[in-house]
Amino acid sequence: MRVYTAIIERCRDTGLYVGFIPGFTGAHSQAESLDELNQNLREVIEMLLEDGEPILEAEFVGTQNVVVA
Repeated sequence: MRVYTAIIERCRDTGLYVGFIPGFTGAHSQAESLDELNQNLREVIEMLLEDGEPILEAEFVGTQNVVVA
């Protein structure tokens, strides 16, 4: 079993959730709900893994709050 961290945003224009896996080229999708997005991302990753294990260009570390006065 592999675990990938997805970054998820919500598009203001469409209201859709948009997700991608940092550093995993092609691993991105969108959906109307978070559950649907998770399923879509799982399917995309499974499809991409058919070509072999990727060499990730980046690793998710975390988030930071940046305060600007």
